[in-house]
Amino acid sequence: MLKALSRLAAFCLCVALSLGLMAPAVNAAGISPDDLGVIRRQAAAFEDAKSRLPDLARLVSEKDWVFTRNLLHGPMQEVSREMLYINQRLDKSERKEATKVARSLKEALADLDEAARLQDFSRLQKSYSAVAAGFDSYSDLIPPEAFN
Repeated sequence: MLKALSRLAAFCLCVALSLGLMAPAVNAAGISPDDLGVIRRQAAAFEDAKSRLPDLARLVSEKDWVFTRNLLHGPMQEVSREMLYINQRLDKSERKEATKVARSLKEALADLDEAARLQDFSRLQKSYSAVAAGFDSYSDLIPPEAFN
């Protein structure tokens, strides 16, 4: 009887090890390689939009209402979608904070657009500051492995 139990225990150990080896690899941040691939693609697009901040700052300082809105509705338009895809692929422990920061950035972008529409320079400056801070905050949440 003892011999049968030890064989059963050895068999269970082999099965457990086999299943563990079949599980997808996960990096230190708890993100699978497939998820990291999606994050990389979306992070690159997010960073492209972020790289347009100096152009946006120039337009804001020049009170160029039309081109400010064009930049927001053109090259920076997809930022919300990119953040959504990144958030869905982050480790579950990081999603809540990422969603909160993404929502804040989206609201700042909408406020900037509204300030440009209303041609309210004071609001435009405040909104731009919130947008720039939002981009920086969200960039900090993207796993460093996404930029390798």
